[in-house]
Amino acid sequence: MKISIQAEDFDIGEEVALLRQDSNATGAIVTFSGLVRDLESERQVHSLTLEHYPGMTESSLEKIIREAEQRWPMQDVTVIHRIGELLAGDQIVMVAVASAHRRAAFEACEFIMDYLKTRAPFWKKCRDETGESWVEAKDSDSDASRRWQT
Repeated sequence: MKISIQAEDFDIGEEVALLRQDSNATGAIVTFSGLVRDLESERQVHSLTLEHYPGMTESSLEKIIREAEQRWPMQDVTVIHRIGELLAGDQIVMVAVASAHRRAAFEACEFIMDYLKTRAPFWKKCRDETGESWVEAKDSDSDASRRWQT
């Protein structure tokens, strides 16, 4: 398991190569990469600044991954989330799951991302032509994470 909260960009190819090197039993690696984008069509995002609570954020991500491990047979997981000021088009997050089977990898990756959006303590401030404002949580993210509750 790799969890990294970092200002630096990441290379998806390098991260997938690291997941592949440890096991010939891996049958699937599913990745998700999120990018900074315009939040609303009527305004253009110049940048997004992400803040987090060190220690608490990593602990929250580890708890999310541990919960995924209880549900799906995963061989390895990588979660990278960037902090600091990011420009439109920059990579912001990556979730990669290695498993023997594709269905487990797809579902675990989606679960981790859905819970990361709703349970990990990150705060986002948007800067656009009108100034700065904090980004509110979306109902669609909460709806997505609720479907995993049993």
